Amino acid sequence: MAQLGGQPVILLKEGSQRTKGKEAMDNNIAAAKAIAEAVRTSLGPRGMDKMLVDQFGDVVITNDGATILKEIDVQHPAAKMMVEVAKTQDSEVGDGTTTSVILAGELLKRAEKLIQQKIHPTVITEGFRKASDKAIQILDSISIKSGIDDKVGLKNVAMTCMSSKIVSESKEALALICMNAIEAVAEKDEQGKWVADIEKVQIQKKEGESMDDTKLIKGIILDKEVVSPGMPKRVSDAKILLLQSALEIEKTEFDAKLQITSPEQIQQFLDEEERMLRNMVDKIINSGANVLVCQKGIDDMAQHFLSKSGIMAVRRVKKSDLEKLSDATGGMIFTNLDDITQDKLGYAGLVEERKIMKDSWIFIEECRDPKSVVILIRGGTELIVDEVERALHDALCVVRDVVEDEKIVGGGGAPELETAIQLRKFASTLGGREQLAVEVFADSLDIIPKTLAENAGLDQIDVLMKLRAAHQQGNKFAGHDLDTGEIVNNMMEIGVVEPTVVKVQAIKSSVEAASMILSIDDVIAGAKSEMPPMPPGGMGGMGGMGGMPPGMGGMPPGMM
Repeated sequence: MAQLGGQPVILLKEGSQRTKGKEAMDNNIAAAKAIAEAVRTSLGPRGMDKMLVDQFGDVVITNDGATILKEIDVQHPAAKMMVEVAKTQDSEVGDGTTTSVILAGELLKRAEKLIQQKIHPTVITEGFRKASDKAIQILDSISIKSGIDDKVGLKNVAMTCMSSKIVSESKEALALICMNAIEAVAEKDEQGKWVADIEKVQIQKKEGESMDDTKLIKGIILDKEVVSPGMPKRVSDAKILLLQSALEIEKTEFDAKLQITSPEQIQQFLDEEERMLRNMVDKIINSGANVLVCQKGIDDMAQHFLSKSGIMAVRRVKKSDLEKLSDATGGMIFTNLDDITQDKLGYAGLVEERKIMKDSWIFIEECRDPKSVVILIRGGTELIVDEVERALHDALCVVRDVVEDEKIVGGGGAPELETAIQLRKFASTLGGREQLAVEVFADSLDIIPKTLAENAGLDQIDVLMKLRAAHQQGNKFAGHDLDTGEIVNNMMEIGVVEPTVVKVQAIKSSVEAASMILSIDDVIAGAKSEMPPMPPGGMGGMGGMGGMPPGMGGMPPGMM
């Protein structure tokens, strides 16, 4: 509402709410801190899991920050921004989601104290920006060179990522699976840099057996069955034809009528149809293929001819699976049977239909140089299988990050602590109030080692003091071994390693979210629109409204 010549001028719709100044900022900061606090206990190898139950009663058990925040239904707009931080972190680098949210929450918590000291939010956000730029430089300077040839580094990165997950008991075997999968799909781009597309690593999951039975298949799994019982269910040394068109007689696109005057003419039509289908199958046989994978349908008559020739056939395969098969087997996808050549067929050492639980799947494996692979996840229950999938996704992402970025740092809170120490030295070179913001940023980074210690049931202040002393002596990767409770001078020596890009992205996304929330001083919430009442009997019965169209049955109050 505004005043004009003593008359009130109403600007906002009735029912709208407006919060201004300090109250708006306090509300936003409180919501963001609540989100950070919700995921804080799940950080690190000693972190706890969360059980999330949705409105339909479906249960998710996880300690993955992005999954937790995705599953809970957040209403507050500032809290939604924190959820976006986790989503960005997950899609960009695949790990460090909990770290980024905790860091954003701590930045806001400490910024709140500066605001109480009459320091303007703009000054704080500018200090945060300078501190984040410097922190990224520091992380870059302390990083160790790694890459696709560093087998130990890649394995340790994957194991560190999975240490905090439910799969930690089997992390070594799963780390090898992730490493081999990324190595298989990694390729050099035009600039000569390694790139790995994790979309080419297919994940198939099935409850049953244990997570130790999870395995990497150098090929692909099709969620299909062989089309005819007369076909072979197992083919060794398979030559695979990938076909995009249908093995059926095409129907005309216009209506046509034929006048038939004798039974012989009907038989001629049937014979011609059989001859056309036999001709199609002969082209497949002559190509030398013994396995056919078709994106569209296969006529019953064609199935019969294929069965007699001992060719295994699969139909109605998704286009995406056909493309993955092309990457895995090296075969070309044909759209015309006349174009088939033997040298463009795909190859697999074994194609076999196997029964997994109640479903029949076709395994295409032992490919020569597959650029698409599959990980078959097993586990005791559906909940465990889902969590193993999330853990493997994170592990695949961090291995990919190291292959592409080629930099690693020690884990266990060591890089955050080293960055904080160097940032405090940097702050002393600045003048004015920005120095306070940089110091606050450095103090906020301490939340990671403190939370790791707290979640392990240790005294966080005692651990922090010991770690700072170790770093002051020049041990830039000194950290806390949460398994033994001892301070380790180099976390890399005990295999606790993380990609530098994960730490960099966590700092970038948390600073941007904190800065955006701090820059808000006015929240205007529009009035929520009310749903019109449902007609008696629901949408199906229409409540005797005389056959009115859906959506017209519920008349607003006062209209009757």
